[in-house]
Amino acid sequence: MKVDEIRELSLEELRDKIDAESLEYQKMVLTHSITPLENSAKLKKARRTIARYKTELRAREINQNNA
Repeated sequence: MKVDEIRELSLEELRDKIDAESLEYQKMVLTHSITPLENSAKLKKARRTIARYKTELRAREINQNNA
């Protein structure tokens, strides 16, 4: 998901996405520890996606406090 698309999400949608992606990432890590994934780069991509969501969430919190 691109940054512009992330910015268009509502606060509730953003929190839901973070929860869903984090759960999916945890499942992938567990699966990868048992049997290696075909494409281990998916782990890196998932981590970065979660970080993008959290960065946007934090930016909104900061802007709300400054307003």
